[in-house]
Amino acid sequence: MSSVLINVSNDLAEIVGSTGLAVVRVDARRRLPASGVLWSPEGLIVTAHHVVHNDDNISVGFPDGETTPAELVGRDPTTDLAVLRAPKANLVPPTWEGADSLQVGHIVLALGRPADSVQATLGIISALEGGWRTRGGGQIDHYVQTDVVMYPGFSGGPLVNAAGHVIGISTSALRRGTSLAIPTATVRRVVEDLTAHGQVRRAYLGVGIQPARLPATLAKQLEQETGLMLVSVEPGSPAASAGLFMGDTLVSFDDQPVRHHDDLLSQLTGDRIGETVVVRFVRGGQLQELTVVVAEQS
Repeated sequence: MSSVLINVSNDLAEIVGSTGLAVVRVDARRRLPASGVLWSPEGLIVTAHHVVHNDDNISVGFPDGETTPAELVGRDPTTDLAVLRAPKANLVPPTWEGADSLQVGHIVLALGRPADSVQATLGIISALEGGWRTRGGGQIDHYVQTDVVMYPGFSGGPLVNAAGHVIGISTSALRRGTSLAIPTATVRRVVEDLTAHGQVRRAYLGVGIQPARLPATLAKQLEQETGLMLVSVEPGSPAASAGLFMGDTLVSFDDQPVRHHDDLLSQLTGDRIGETVVVRFVRGGQLQELTVVVAEQS
């Protein structure tokens, strides 16, 4: 039995040592530094938005002891992600893995580099769910909760599986008192937007909405009990230009039912910008439809 434990212990130490070469120290706030993870050989670094207090005067400490200035490429407060650029020779990013292979109970390591050397803490995946939306409106592709202890300075560091692959970015900011990981799929989407546009692009209709119960006849016809009543329509917005009015109740967007707030928000992704979409709505008790050109939120 002791030999098994020794082998497991040695394997964990090897993972920390190898993956730790891609973990950097991020100096972007007063007092305690935080952590970041190499994303590309060109020096793109992913970290947590909430630990980047400065837009300039940022520095990154690499595992070899060198500290270099870093540029803020962009940030997305809604998913608690930020991207830095700190070019340096011979950078080797880790292997990133999706959440499809994760199971509750899997062993994970959270790594950080709030000082010169890499640090680690061990835990398990304690909860897994599908996509969810943060309080700021950001879309997270998978809910990944762990029981790892988030020591000071670990936010922005990687969560690593037993194969030594990075499965997400650790954060303590999205839900108070809960250790979460922002999964690879979300990180990849946000990094691509930030490097291409400097911000995460989000589609926009220009409406205020609230759930509203549909008349019984329409509810039976549509096989849905609620829609989204427009409580406001911004002048000059895509919704206003399409002919939607306050008091209309949306029931579908691009043939997808919209019953709750998140049903519509999940459709307004950056790749929909510029698309012409059919919306169905109820006005005066009658089911109608029109087309709306989705715009980019400024």
